Amino acid sequence: MSVASLLVELLTEELPPKALPRLGETFATRIFEGLKARDLLAEDKGFRWYAAPRRLAITVPAVRADAPAREVTEKIMPVQVALDAEGRPTAALLKKLEAKGIAPEAVASFERRMDGKAEALFYTRNEAGAALDEVLASIVQDAVKALPIPKLMRWGAGEAQFVRPVHKLAMLHGPRVVPGRVLDLEAGRLTMGHRFMSRGAIELATAEAYEPTLLAEGKVIPDFAERRADIERQLVATAAAQNASLGEYADLLDEVCALVEHPTVYVGEFEAEFLAVPQECLILTMRANQKYFPLFDAAGKLLNRFLIVSNMNLADPSNIVTGNQRVVRPRLSDARFFFEQDRKHTLESRLPRLAPVVYHNKLGSQLERVERLERLAGCIAGRLHVDAAAAARAARLAKADLVSDMVGEFPELQGIMGRYYALNDGEGAVVADAIQSHYQPRFAGDALPVGNAACAVALADKLDAMVGFFGIGQLPTGDKDPFGLRRAALGVLRILMEAPLPLDLAELIGDAAAGFKPGLLTAKGFEAQLLDFMFERLRNLLRDAGHAVDVVDAVLALRPTRMDLVSPKLDAVRVFRALPEAEALAAANKRIVNILKKVEGELPEPDIALLQEEAEKALFHRVVEVAPLVRSHVANEDYTDALCVLAGLRAAVDSFFDGVMVMAEEPLTRQNRLALLRQLAGLMNQVADLSRLSA
Repeated sequence: MSVASLLVELLTEELPPKALPRLGETFATRIFEGLKARDLLAEDKGFRWYAAPRRLAITVPAVRADAPAREVTEKIMPVQVALDAEGRPTAALLKKLEAKGIAPEAVASFERRMDGKAEALFYTRNEAGAALDEVLASIVQDAVKALPIPKLMRWGAGEAQFVRPVHKLAMLHGPRVVPGRVLDLEAGRLTMGHRFMSRGAIELATAEAYEPTLLAEGKVIPDFAERRADIERQLVATAAAQNASLGEYADLLDEVCALVEHPTVYVGEFEAEFLAVPQECLILTMRANQKYFPLFDAAGKLLNRFLIVSNMNLADPSNIVTGNQRVVRPRLSDARFFFEQDRKHTLESRLPRLAPVVYHNKLGSQLERVERLERLAGCIAGRLHVDAAAAARAARLAKADLVSDMVGEFPELQGIMGRYYALNDGEGAVVADAIQSHYQPRFAGDALPVGNAACAVALADKLDAMVGFFGIGQLPTGDKDPFGLRRAALGVLRILMEAPLPLDLAELIGDAAAGFKPGLLTAKGFEAQLLDFMFERLRNLLRDAGHAVDVVDAVLALRPTRMDLVSPKLDAVRVFRALPEAEALAAANKRIVNILKKVEGELPEPDIALLQEEAEKALFHRVVEVAPLVRSHVANEDYTDALCVLAGLRAAVDSFFDGVMVMAEEPLTRQNRLALLRQLAGLMNQVADLSRLSA
């Protein structure tokens, strides 16, 4: 049984750069899983995946040419159907055996055993293992079908479909070509190197020779991770030589890595006069349009230099550098033109242009939305006792840059350009900063708005969106969230919790709903639905942050609408749970909850005159004793102290349940004991539902 390394490579036209790493890893993973499922791995040593602009490939060490034979047992049919009363094969069994190619005399060797509640016949046979030559093409074809490709294309006269035209297929097992046909291509040993630096078609001697041959003869670094690391090393070294830094570059690095096969970094330059344009515009132009890496000084200010990752390594790169500088100049000129034209019009003067811009056909125009945001931001700022006029002004102008030339060309700059234009118009720094940051946080880990006025505008923007779409019944479903409501919900929660802000979420939802025209929000119960949606997002957010599930459930069971108090409550419950009294009190609390669930109607306050047993009297007096202290701690938001005081009730609670029958036959006694338990539960569960801590 021969064992050797395996290579599979698809040589294609240029693949989509942003999808390349995922395509490469998925392609290789599916092939590896296919080999493993057919027992073709002599040893599971993993695999290496390769992804370059024009190729997807995998190499797997220790692959068998033929899998070992194996015993296969299959159920034939129930005994009562297979055999007659005398134990002879029925017609149904004989027909089944004929279909499977099993000789009738083999019935004597069948095993009888229980299958569920009925006895069945099972047949065991030796089955030859899979042959690599026979199954590899189908494994590769299955891997191709499993790739995350949103849109397929055809090429030439064949019927094959792929994300890009495929020109060659290499399948080698050691030095041997594995025969097969995939995407209308016969497998071979030929590949191609770099479009310009390679010597042409390359014959691969063995599967093991794939990477070194491509490196030496093809001038291609096929391994995505190695190519990315090589680019990063060159970028960092070149930036350091320029006494500059790269800023944030990880996303662009991944994309550029998918565009080049043999990366070399060069330095480009543009006229310093362009630095008069806001640097965000120039950075976006260079990164998004040209895939250049801007350079910054030690203070983070943009320099008039940039790094080019070329696909060519030349002794004299002057033509490459000059060509790239010539290409970027018109882009920078466009950015400067847009900026200069936009500054001729104030943000206020742009507001009428928002009227014909539809926000949503059921929720009106962007101008109508701006009017709602202005009112809501002022209301939120008033609740925070900050400058409501500044917050309202920022909300009024926050969307005006959407109709500017710069944002029309670069939508990613919305808010950022609004800040520049607001300052140009003479607006205060508070207003300008709130305009820029009202979209924050835009994603997990993004910075929060700075300052309460900015937070008020950001909250207004997100709450208006959520209330509006929930109010017309446009809720997120499954993985579909076209209006970004999950992101908006997490943004609201993070602002309220992390700023932190002493605002009630339910009241904020009500404030937002009040800003819509009467009769516009027609979905029944949408405010309660939205609050449920927010709590679900909060539960996931807290669990992802590492909080214990039972601690989160205990706090959220009381549905706290002051998000700024959630973290202190979590901390308090975590401290309480570590106390020696916690387990017993949580179990007792769970018992109390279960007892009270069965009570119908209202219960009066416990009457001291009806207390009979010493244990219930002791518990009553302890509850009366600690209640003011617990309530004081809760009112002062000293939740840890409140729970520590409650821990002192353990002895009295244990004695009560050990020596008192709650469900006494005498009605008044029973009702009084239930009333005492209700009072105890109300006292114990002011911070969290402690019963959730009980296993």
